[in-house]
Amino acid sequence: MGYEEKTMKTEKIYEGKILNLRIDTVELPDKKYSKREIVEHPGAVAILPLTDDNDVILVKQYRKAIEKEILEIPAGKLEIGEEPRETAIRELKEETGYTAKKMEYLLEFYTSPGFSNEKLYLFIATGLVEGEAEPDRDEYIEITKLKLDDLLNMISKGDILDCKTIVGALTVNNYIKK
Repeated sequence: MGYEEKTMKTEKIYEGKILNLRIDTVELPDKKYSKREIVEHPGAVAILPLTDDNDVILVKQYRKAIEKEILEIPAGKLEIGEEPRETAIRELKEETGYTAKKMEYLLEFYTSPGFSNEKLYLFIATGLVEGEAEPDRDEYIEITKLKLDDLLNMISKGDILDCKTIVGALTVNNYIKK
């Protein structure tokens, strides 16, 4: 079955620091035309830092897009020319102060493929060594710890709504039970 959409025209609408926006005119399989609004993103990493005691290091941040504070696993945007593992090491240190003796790639996924090409690379960080956080100038982060089981319980109750945190916790839970 071929449901591919052929791009006929691309119009750049916005080019920003963390994303770009374009509108593609596409030809549909039935030879009709439609427009697609696409958010271009360079990709990002998410890290589930897990202590030897099964505590997950989380960050609480205010997120303007949803107008509230939420608990999340540390994450950050890939810089130009940076490999995902390098980004994971950098972001873990910046956001939490922790360094990891082991940073292991688990999987990758698209965050919202209906309108964005953002791909997230998920890592588990173990052998954690506590240090001083170095957040970006415009980041205000509170670091907290939760038992993995407590985090999973919060997810099941709907208290955690961040996609990368949900995917990370469920993936790591399956990973450590192997």
